[in-house]
Amino acid sequence: MSRQVISTSLSVGLATGLYGVSFGAIGSAAGLSVPAVMLLSLLMFSGASQFAFVGIVAAGGAPITAISSAWLMGVRNSFYGLRLNTVIGPRGLWRMLAAHLTIDESNAVSAAQEGLRDQKLGFWLTGGAVFVFWNTATLLGALAGNLFGSVEAWGLDGAAAAAFLGLLWPRLKNNLALAGIGALVALVAIPLTPAGVPVLLAAVVALLPIGGKK
Repeated sequence: MSRQVISTSLSVGLATGLYGVSFGAIGSAAGLSVPAVMLLSLLMFSGASQFAFVGIVAAGGAPITAISSAWLMGVRNSFYGLRLNTVIGPRGLWRMLAAHLTIDESNAVSAAQEGLRDQKLGFWLTGGAVFVFWNTATLLGALAGNLFGSVEAWGLDGAAAAAFLGLLWPRLKNNLALAGIGALVALVAIPLTPAGVPVLLAAVVALLPIGGKK
């Protein structure tokens, strides 16, 4: 089983990490220096939050708007932390590192495993793989600017989303009603609420006792 976890973790890390090329290029096009783009990627390390921040900066938005939107997009990681609290275990510096690596992909790979050992391996290996690939790709994108073109043309934007959905599907198939309602709430909220709020509203729906097995 561990071999499968390793394969899954590295595949997800690569598929997600390559999308960092787009962030690097967009950040550079928005007028940020290469060091600034890399600091965002290394320290914030949350793709949705990073894109929200850079998108608002590029559109001429106020810094406080960019910061608050990025924060809202990252709040969902706190929900992951509640589940991962019993999985991660260590305290001190390792705990701080675990908090930094708590993202969609590391949580999803961990949650897809049965045993505690594989859950831990999936979390650490996926989080580490995404961090390395994402920041490497971000640097390449920032240095090359728009020379790489759009990742949509490569299909990398779809690859990351498809990998994430594939990991979630075993958990969703017994809770299709809940997943459908959450998706509907998010879609309705997108044009009506600030960036990040639709994700939080969908997360609230996930706490409701609607159908499926718990």
